Amino acid sequence: MTAAELDIFETLGKNSKTFHQVADSCKTHLVATKQLLDCLAGIGYLKWSNDQYSIKPKYYKWLLKEYPSNLIGKLRFQISEWNWMSKLEDYVRTGKPMELHSVINESEWANYQDGMRDLSVHSAKELAGKIKLSANTSKLLDIGGSHGLYSIELCKRYPSLSSTILELPGAIDRASAIAAQQGLTDRVKFQVGNALTDDLGEQKYDLVMINNVVHHFTAEDNLKLARKVAGALKPEGMYAVGEAIRGTKPGEGGAVASSIGLYFSLTSESGVWSIEEINSWQRKAGLKIQKPIGLMTLPGWKMLVATK
Repeated sequence: MTAAELDIFETLGKNSKTFHQVADSCKTHLVATKQLLDCLAGIGYLKWSNDQYSIKPKYYKWLLKEYPSNLIGKLRFQISEWNWMSKLEDYVRTGKPMELHSVINESEWANYQDGMRDLSVHSAKELAGKIKLSANTSKLLDIGGSHGLYSIELCKRYPSLSSTILELPGAIDRASAIAAQQGLTDRVKFQVGNALTDDLGEQKYDLVMINNVVHHFTAEDNLKLARKVAGALKPEGMYAVGEAIRGTKPGEGGAVASSIGLYFSLTSESGVWSIEEINSWQRKAGLKIQKPIGLMTLPGWKMLVATK
């Protein structure tokens, strides 16, 4: 995390450098930089030879910004997450969550969105191949779509499709900049708004998608949203909810589901939901439940689909 924040991986690139060269380039303390580089070598990210350090080639795609699959944004965002997790003891004592969206600052918003982009690069491609839309599908509403990768990959797969990404004011500047890098700004547009309070219209969309957002909402809010979405869908339209899934009993889903559940209960007013809970909102909104979509690239995550 520190190496990502200080641009140490980017400074090394695909070359070999001494710790003097790295410290000079990164404007860091000489001895402390060597200690960090030695640690990175010891845990396997770097190799050391002839007094020089280099990134192991198998990690290029994860640690160098020239690769779309890099995780530098996520590593930098984890510095904030590290600080948030330090509040876990207080949460367990009091039951009072952080309410993340009320405390996050502008810099953390940018890191958050970069981190979510990093985690979505591969899953967005996989998901686009698994969501089956008709060839003439034209309008997508992507609620809280942030970096836009899910919309972008669907638009690449379906040439007639255009997307409106509905995002909060504090998130939209960085999100639109990330989306612009993908070269689809003519078909992927951003709109400032709040899906819980805004009018979503009537029979406007073929697909309404919300990924990694409903864990911030209460059950009442999620039911309200499902009903609004049902009204906004065209006949046979689809409401797709992508989320980390809570097991129906402790331990179900393994470490991923359990850890994410604890994390979101700390950082949000709500937390993760089970398949049955999410389906119940869709069903009460008058929608017909379809088979869930699972992803190899996001263990413990599913997209729950319902149609009008």
